[in-house]
Parts: sequence; C-alpha cells; structure tokens
Amino acid sequence: MTALPWSLLPDGASEGDDGELWIGGRSTLELAAQFGTPLFVYDEAHLRARCQQAKDLFGEGAVYAAKAFLCKAMAQLVHEEGVRMDVATGGELFVALAAGFPGGRLVMHGNNKSEAELEEAIASGIGRLVVDNFDELDRLEKLHQRTGRVLDVLLRVTPGVEAHTHHYIATGQDDTKFGFTLSTGAASAAVTRARSMESIRLRGIHLHIGSQVFLVDSFAAALGVVASFVKNHDLEELSMGGGLGVAYVAGEHAPSMADWALMLKTAAEDAGIESSLSVEPGRAIAAQAAVTLYTVGTIKEIPGVRTYVAVDGGMSDNPRPVLYGSGYETFLPRAVAADRPRSVRLVGKHCESGDVLVMNGSVPDDLAVGDIIATPVTGAYGHSMGSNYNKVGRPAVVFVKDGDARLVVRRETYEDLVRNDLPL
Repeated sequence: MTALPWSLLPDGASEGDDGELWIGGRSTLELAAQFGTPLFVYDEAHLRARCQQAKDLFGEGAVYAAKAFLCKAMAQLVHEEGVRMDVATGGELFVALAAGFPGGRLVMHGNNKSEAELEEAIASGIGRLVVDNFDELDRLEKLHQRTGRVLDVLLRVTPGVEAHTHHYIATGQDDTKFGFTLSTGAASAAVTRARSMESIRLRGIHLHIGSQVFLVDSFAAALGVVASFVKNHDLEELSMGGGLGVAYVAGEHAPSMADWALMLKTAAEDAGIESSLSVEPGRAIAAQAAVTLYTVGTIKEIPGVRTYVAVDGGMSDNPRPVLYGSGYETFLPRAVAADRPRSVRLVGKHCESGDVLVMNGSVPDDLAVGDIIATPVTGAYGHSMGSNYNKVGRPAVVFVKDGDARLVVRRETYEDLVRNDLPL
C-alpha cells in the first residue's frame, strides 16, 4: 500500500529531514521518549484554527461539543477562541467550570439529568438548558419552587430523519431515547407546556440527527422537517446540533465545515427561517488534531493468515473500533512518508479477542518490536471514551505548538487506580 495520506494528519504535521513525523514543531519520537506511550499528541494550533473557523462561520452560534474531547486545557482553549461549549453531564459541567469556563456560555444536554445535575446547572448560571422530556420539565418546576431561578431553555425535538451512520450514533429517527417526537405531537405539547411554566423561558428547539454524518443533505432535510414547526411556534433559536463527519481512512472524503455552514444557511433561508442558527461541532474540531503513539510489544505471524501487532494500549484508550467497527490507518512515525506494503492487524493488550484497534492496517516491511506505531485522527472519542479495563491507566495527553510540548493530562498511575477503593 502507498504512504499514509497526509490529509489525515494535523495541520501542523511535517516531515523531518530524517523522515520522522513532526507535529507542532516537535518530533513525535522525542515526544514518545519524553512522555511515554500510549500518548495522545494534539496539535494545539489545529484545535485553535478549527475553533476559529467555526466562529467565523457561525458566530455566537458556534458551540463546541465537549463530549468529543474535554479536559481543563481544552475548555480553556475553546473559551480563549470565543466559542461556546456544550456539556452533557454533571461531570462535564464540573470540568468546564473548574477550567474557568463561564457558566453563561455553556449549553447543557442530557436525556436523564438528575435533580442534582439540574441544581448544579442552575448554580452555574447555565446559558442554555436543553430539555429532553416531560419528566425533566416536572423537575424544573419543582426546583423553581425551591430556588426561584428561571432558566433559558431549548427543547430537544426528534425530527424523524434517518442519518446514514452507525445505528448506535444515529439519534434523529423517531425510535430513539432522545427528545420530544415531532410526528406524535409530543414536541408541540412540550412547547405549550414550556410556555405555561414560570420556571423557564423557552428560547427555541434543538435537534441532533446523529454523529459521523457525511451527507450534509441530511442536515438540510432535518431543517426542512422542523421549519414549519419553528415558524408556527415563533421560536427565536434553532440549534441543529453536531454530527459532521470526518475522514478516518484513505479514500474517505468528508464535507468541510464551510460546506456544512453553506448547506444549513441556504436551507434556512429557503425555508424562511429567521431564527438564530447554532451548531455543535465536536469531532470536526478535535478529531484530526491528534495522533496516538504506541510502542510495539509483540509481532505474531500466522503464515497465510495474518500478522498480529500488539501494542501497549488498546480498547481502553480507543473503544470506537470495538463499539462501531470504526476504521483507522497505521503508520510508523519514524518513516511517515514511507510505503506501507505489509498488512497487519493492530491489537491491544487487553484480555479480549475483540481488542482490535485497526482490523486492516498497513506498515512498512521493516516494522519491528520496539517501534513506535501511530494511528491518526484520534482526537475525538478516544480519550473521552477511555476506560480502566484490566486496570490499565489512561494515557497522557500533550498539546504541542511552536516547538513547545505541554502535558495537559498526566498519565494515570497504579496509585490512581486504587485511589477510590476501600478495604473490606
């Protein structure tokens, strides 16, 4: 197979004189030696550029989806770039606030927010609360009697649009746990109920058709479905959620954020919608910004069958291949532009046959034990979905920019693994 497509690497990627991959002015091999592996390496300038692009295209309607990748440094970066941010749990809210992110610039989601999480959102001065169901409206009424606080609310509406993506990450169809269903009349009933409540100010609606969506027409279709609803109820805000896909493997092509913006704005104009428009890109900002570095521990050849290459990470730092069958590329950072004729299956160290990072990877012929091997486009839903399965510590995360490497999440230690354990 030919060399790794350069388009899958961060903006700040370059090839050193010796053929090594550099990111943000630093050798990735030196980063692996300094910080250890597995290691998430983020191009900070790439993250900032994507945030700025979102702001340029959508203005105050640009909202970063924190579930894609969140740590205190990321929250600070997003805020510095003038982009709002959404959170989906009390934990994400806590991290955002701990980073100094203003509560008034946060949007909070969740299909089953607890009373405690709602209280935390109220105390933070949350900018927008996205209400998902009638039970949540009941909770807000109860909390209002105790706090007297009035919240700015969006109602999550299920438009009945089938996005062409994996069924685990499709959320816009009628058969979903999320939102007030448009076709059953639940969405209209929710608007009527919300406008009768003293505890909230209804600002508009939110919808989300799914993740890793490659067809921008799907977003336009969803907007068209809710257009009359938005106009008939005179709603001032329309959030189209996130879900814009990115390319992960050679030959895959994804729409740009500019394509997305043009499609949505044109569809809104054609439908006569005058409501303010917002979106929630997460993957589109963070995914391509990072690569994950691993160390090769074993190479198992099964003649005529396949070659297994085992590394020091696995499904605990990137569960997407196990969950969704997601594809990734493999390459050697010591020879980033080299041809990759050797076919391998990249596997982790966990006690599961399904612990596969890359089903069909390609590497140079001279791959050896001890090599640093990398997977690109791992900036979204790797760190954030990671676990401690088999009591493996979560990897470190570094931001690199202009030759400077900053540790933003330290590697978990064995002591961290028992920090919350209590003896019998």
